[in-house]
Amino acid sequence: MDDLTQDAFLCGKLHLWQPRKGYRAATDPVLLAAACPAHPGQSVLDLGCGVGAASFCLATRVPDLRLSGLELQPAYATLARRNAVENAIALDVHEGNLADMPRPLRINFDHVIANPPYYPRGGTPSPNAGRATALQIDTPLSAWVEAATRRLAPGGWLTLICGADGLPAVLAAMGSKLGSASVLPLTPREGRPALRILLRARKTGRAAFRLLAPFVIHHGPAHDGDRESYTPRANAVLRGGDALAEEFR
Repeated sequence: MDDLTQDAFLCGKLHLWQPRKGYRAATDPVLLAAACPAHPGQSVLDLGCGVGAASFCLATRVPDLRLSGLELQPAYATLARRNAVENAIALDVHEGNLADMPRPLRINFDHVIANPPYYPRGGTPSPNAGRATALQIDTPLSAWVEAATRRLAPGGWLTLICGADGLPAVLAAMGSKLGSASVLPLTPREGRPALRILLRARKTGRAAFRLLAPFVIHHGPAHDGDRESYTPRANAVLRGGDALAEEFR
């Protein structure tokens, strides 16, 4: 147990086991789940699911989903299964990679969600192999988009979070198979550059591309102490579990 922590998400609605020193889920999977427009009864594939944070956050908001996860690292897949049991949320976790997806996942899904690594290899040195694998790019963003596209049913939605500098690669990889794309820039504070983006795109979608108004996470010009300082809207999403519905409207 010393190498693990059990952390609360969504004001304690979820409690997830994570490696103490490896990659640890924070705000990205919560925002990813909030952006996914899933409805009860639909199927969702979580590519690179880690300990399952995005899937479980989504299931907390939307009941009766059929959740599947793909995870490269066996230790994280094991924790995802444990978290599924302890939070009473069904998540079918498979170990494997995008290039050779396990056969049970080679079906059509209503939604694919993904939080790909977006730091260049060597750009975020870490002595922890799990953290390095989870954060640093080995598989290009284009491969994530292409794998997601293959797994989407016609009319299905890809929801993805990545670094803002990865947006050109994501848009290029969409080609003609994904459309109706909306991009929500995520800025740490008012007037600051967006460091991350959320993207929604629809298989066979034909609506015009939309660049949305930035979503501001913290209020004030800088941290004023050891506190989160979330904006009211960010607090509603990151702690209350609200959907990013009005931002994508």
